[in-house]
Amino acid sequence: MRINEAVIDRLVANGVDTLFGIPGKQTLPLNEAISERTDIDFVMARHETAVSHQAWGYAETSGGLAATVVIPGPGDMNAMNGLKNALNDCTPLVHMAVETEPEIRGGDGIHETPPDTYDNVVKENVTVETPESTIAELQRAIDIALTAPMGPVRVGIPKNFLPMDVPLAEPGETETRTVGTPADERIAEAADLLAESEHPIIIAGGGVRASDASEELASLAETLDAPVFPTYKGKAVLPDDHDLFAGVLCGGTGSAVKNQIAAADAALGVGTDLDAVTMKHWEIDVPDDLVHVTLDADDIGVGYDPAVGIVADAGRTMGALESALETRSLASSNGHERARETRQAVEDRLAELVAVDESPLPSPSALSAIRDAVPREAVVAADAGGFRLWSLVMFEAYEPRDYVNPGSWATMGSGVPSAIGAKAANPDQDVVALTGDGGLMMCVHELHTLADEDIDVTVIVLNNSDYAIISEEAERSYRMEASEYGWQGTPLDFDAIASGMGLETMRADTPDEIRETVAAAIESEGPTLVEIPTDPHEPQASVWMAK
Repeated sequence: MRINEAVIDRLVANGVDTLFGIPGKQTLPLNEAISERTDIDFVMARHETAVSHQAWGYAETSGGLAATVVIPGPGDMNAMNGLKNALNDCTPLVHMAVETEPEIRGGDGIHETPPDTYDNVVKENVTVETPESTIAELQRAIDIALTAPMGPVRVGIPKNFLPMDVPLAEPGETETRTVGTPADERIAEAADLLAESEHPIIIAGGGVRASDASEELASLAETLDAPVFPTYKGKAVLPDDHDLFAGVLCGGTGSAVKNQIAAADAALGVGTDLDAVTMKHWEIDVPDDLVHVTLDADDIGVGYDPAVGIVADAGRTMGALESALETRSLASSNGHERARETRQAVEDRLAELVAVDESPLPSPSALSAIRDAVPREAVVAADAGGFRLWSLVMFEAYEPRDYVNPGSWATMGSGVPSAIGAKAANPDQDVVALTGDGGLMMCVHELHTLADEDIDVTVIVLNNSDYAIISEEAERSYRMEASEYGWQGTPLDFDAIASGMGLETMRADTPDEIRETVAAAIESEGPTLVEIPTDPHEPQASVWMAK
């Protein structure tokens, strides 16, 4: 069998049904192999940055492996942005780059880049050295990507290998792709600490999603009667309308949430590295009685010194903790009331902005109306930008795989591509991309991908004609003019842009119009863009919620 055909066979055998990429002369053997099959699709993007973000959105919303293919050099380096995003988010991707031929390496061949260029944006960087080893190395890369903590793995396959018909080494069976069973003595220590706590809390991160452990989280929270604070990457691991949900930890975290955490006498941080973004550079006052559960030992002791550190899987650890708590008397109380008080304080702080009904709306008013119109079971992919902080604070999400947003890499331009990946992974669900005009212009080419591939995604762009989160800081802290980085004098015509690429377009100015228009856009067939003008001078979440 030729290597190109064997590569596609191996992807399909590992559950890959969509390959995201941009074709080049180097990749054509793989495209040829795909063109003759019905069990795998090829989604052609318009820029390689979007390729890796499409795959990231696919993996984030499916829980499975995603795959990409690009040309070497420029294609590979353009894709680095999304690979780093996936690395920070522990998202499993296998990224295939069709490499320069071994005999030409070092001779400045077309698109040649030293393979080690990519070492720091992937979990592992694999360069295939012989034709016979291609499939064994590809499978090794897949196994690494799927072994917790998961992440992107790059596989460089020399382009002259792909057409070859050579005997291929068969990879051996992988015994396990999971790690991290908690030690009994650590579980006992943690259970003792949590059982004695009168006001415990839980901080739940993206590792809960990766472990498919939302049920374990809800059960443990109810056993402990502990308010739950999902991190920005853990949003929806507990539904936002659960009685114990108490607010998301992110750049927009406000005083009510921080005060409730400070009032706790014990905390369980599970599936999170308690990073600088989540914990506002560790300014949030976490109790000394902290149990920290993470898969990366290097995260233990960064920012906070835990009373008990556990390097283990989130789901296994929470299951073991619940079993241990069954034999202990629990001192906790008032968890539901504490969570409700915090939610109410956040709602009260938002009320003034949500109540605005004249255009241009502040983001909280627009997002509240959008939430009313978007079906509960829809997948929502949020871009980075100022509006994203508002969405983390107040846009309710209910299922762990139904809300996508970039983690600490926080790259703009990921919203539409990740929605494309989400729709490929979830063809029977409505998919909505939430983006700002700044983020959309960083991936505007992918509107054409939506149209060309006839991908039924609703793109909602909150348009304030400004990099407002930057302009606000420039005015507040650096004596610059209001809207220093805006373009109100040269406003973008998204109707012309999107319709010119083949999308249906709509516009809504008031909350009532938003509810009606967004519902209609989601109901319509094919890709649609809804433009909502928003206020460039609105307060930013990080400032407003802190008061």
